[in-house]
Amino acid sequence: MSAELGRTGLQGKISQWLRGRRPKEAAGDGGREALLLAAAAVGLPLAPAAHPAGFRCSCDRVGCPTPARHPVSFAWQTQSTTDRAQIERWARHQPQANFITATGMVHDVLDVPVEAGLEALERLLGAGIEVGPVAESDDGRLLFFTLTRGTPEDEDEWWPCELDCHPETMDEHPGLRWHCRGSYVLVPPAKLPGDQTVHWVRGLEHPLPDPLSLLEILTDACARYVGEELDHVSAAWPLRRH
Repeated sequence: MSAELGRTGLQGKISQWLRGRRPKEAAGDGGREALLLAAAAVGLPLAPAAHPAGFRCSCDRVGCPTPARHPVSFAWQTQSTTDRAQIERWARHQPQANFITATGMVHDVLDVPVEAGLEALERLLGAGIEVGPVAESDDGRLLFFTLTRGTPEDEDEWWPCELDCHPETMDEHPGLRWHCRGSYVLVPPAKLPGDQTVHWVRGLEHPLPDPLSLLEILTDACARYVGEELDHVSAAWPLRRH
């Protein structure tokens, strides 16, 4: 599929969704439901997720490692859908719920530290490279939404998310994380404990790009970020010479 065809198809879906949107959907909940339906309209499969309960997670798990970030159901991969009626039911019956989008079906997400991501975003746009939707999580991550790498005929050719990271091991990977098959991210709008949010920096009107077109600049920015972090640690904890 050409870039122009992808752009036309995406814009057509956005226009179709806007024509079918009822005014009360955008006004009744601060735009939450309208944004969720827009995400589904461009092919992002959604499923309900936990939400903040004060500074804790609504799941009530003691010491939840990812408060307000994880799906409600263990069957989230099969539950994830773009069906408008189902998403409307979820959104209206669970007005506080966040939503995740399952990656590796239609789209992947390149997840980077916000400092590295903002630097990379400026470089990508300056170089005239197509950049798709980008979300920012207030806890310090920037999420670049891209096309998935596709479905190879040989099942063994899948690169599962386990080779990169799990959503539950975010703090262990300060650099770039590639969310693909078997993973998920929060889709905006989402709320995190401490009045933090996940919100769009670049909206869904931008077509999903090939992830490989972003990868070199993103990895370069992340390498510098990780190097600077290590330098700061070394400066704070100098090696003791004997």
